[in-house]
Amino acid sequence: MTRIAIDAMGGDHAPDQVVLGAVDAAKEGHDVTLVGDASRIEQILTDVGFDLPVTSATEVIGMGDDPAAAIREKKDASICVAARLVAEGAAGGVVSAGSTGAAMAAAAFIIGRLDGVARPAIATLFPGGKIVLDSGANLACRAEHLVQFAVMGAALATTLLGIERPRVGLVNIGEEQGKGRDLERAAFAGLAGLDGIDFVGNVEGRDIGMPAVDVLVTDGFTGNVLLKTAEGTARLVQSVLFETLDKAPYRDAAAVLAPAFDEMKRRVDPEATGGAHLLGTKGVVVIAHGSSSRVAIANAIALADEGASHGLVDKIASGLSAGEE
Repeated sequence: MTRIAIDAMGGDHAPDQVVLGAVDAAKEGHDVTLVGDASRIEQILTDVGFDLPVTSATEVIGMGDDPAAAIREKKDASICVAARLVAEGAAGGVVSAGSTGAAMAAAAFIIGRLDGVARPAIATLFPGGKIVLDSGANLACRAEHLVQFAVMGAALATTLLGIERPRVGLVNIGEEQGKGRDLERAAFAGLAGLDGIDFVGNVEGRDIGMPAVDVLVTDGFTGNVLLKTAEGTARLVQSVLFETLDKAPYRDAAAVLAPAFDEMKRRVDPEATGGAHLLGTKGVVVIAHGSSSRVAIANAIALADEGASHGLVDKIASGLSAGEE
């Protein structure tokens, strides 16, 4: 196990749910340290009768703060202190449910980017084992950025999913070569000529549920829309399904199938994954949703620990180096 630093003050329900999630993760064997207001954190730990290491941080970066400015001005903010633990080697990764911009800025400026990485990217693990990146870090991209995303996403698929040679697809409006904007056409050429990547060509949004691709690469604007659309569609399907099964002819059958429906709901619940990896930095960084509960936090910690323990950063660095050669 690798120690994971937790930004205890980040998120809508911090520090309570964050600390409780860290306790749950620790009970599962994960090595964690909490970063933030020591007196508040220690009181929560006392209330639940559990002991965890705490690193004090006296400031917090709020959702309304300018991320880059706040990183410079609030050097003792919880996300900054947590990032420094990673930069100094005292922790192998960091988890935060606070401001995504602040987490990204702390990762870039304090932990640092890997050599050659132009743009770190957010990689989201979808139900069914598909990885989509970028999911929102970079709204405007160049073709070479998407090529780097492919290398980093493939490394994540190998690390988390055990896929020896992940299949990478470029998100586009059609499968044929030559489709899309200048960005996609240039990225297609770059990916097609990249050794070490199993590039399967253009894929469409519907392919997120198909078995022909493991990693879907796109710019952050498109990726974030794809992510939110998929989440909304999942909720819509669940709502229509349960509304239909609540009708008299189906109620008895629905009662019998209730465990299966519960399993389906768990499989598409974002809290089951807990967060998304920010790829391209010198340490593991997992960004959790701002509304994360203790369940999501615990799962985000497990996600970070898995990446750190299995050498995710080294695999990304190796892949990028091989691509340059």
